[in-house]
Amino acid sequence: MRKDHRPYAVKRAYLKFQKFYTLHFLRPQLESLGRGFTFMRPWHVELFGSPIRIGRFSTVIATSDKKVRLSVWPEKAGSGEIVIGDYCLISPGVRISSAVSIKIGDNCMLANGAYITDSDWHGLYNRLSLGKARPVRLEKNVWIGDSAIICKGVTIGENSVIGAGAIVVDSIPANCVAAGNPARVVKRLDPSMKMTTRSHWYADPVRLARDFVAWEQALLRENTLFGWLKHLFFPSKDD
Repeated sequence: MRKDHRPYAVKRAYLKFQKFYTLHFLRPQLESLGRGFTFMRPWHVELFGSPIRIGRFSTVIATSDKKVRLSVWPEKAGSGEIVIGDYCLISPGVRISSAVSIKIGDNCMLANGAYITDSDWHGLYNRLSLGKARPVRLEKNVWIGDSAIICKGVTIGENSVIGAGAIVVDSIPANCVAAGNPARVVKRLDPSMKMTTRSHWYADPVRLARDFVAWEQALLRENTLFGWLKHLFFPSKDD
């Protein structure tokens, strides 16, 4: 599809349904969900276990072929948790699996297909056990690249970036870029440089929401119900 053919009224109804679905089906499964959330295609988000906490102004994007899966499988009674801070971005295909504790700081971004786990899930000699488990922590404003894997016991320092496809088995300090298998620091960021985070995007959420409405109304102004239905049933290369 080259453009969105939906009339604005249809698009608005779709967005309201997404919010209803999130509140009705996902919110009861979460320990907490902060205000200002955006779940895109929430019916492709799978939750298992508890507690799972998601902070304010989170953005979670899922697709039919790239489901988002957040799972808590406790190593023992009272353990296991997933805590996601404010202003975080969860992209399609992200999987987070916790046996003891996974904590993700504010403003973190997890790219397509990233995987975070705090356990081996099987022992080397006892394949029926959960294996070794150690907490994982992402400090504020960490960016995890496409298809990267974050393994047990890892802490990633504030502002650091993990390259696409990296496998992180050791902790990464703050203000670094790490890449490879196993991941190693390949670049240092300048801590004196001003860092723009996702929280800046939400500095005035009321105005942001109003601007989005105005932008979508302008973008979809020429769309009609008949034109949308025509595209659905008789698409052409000009669409």
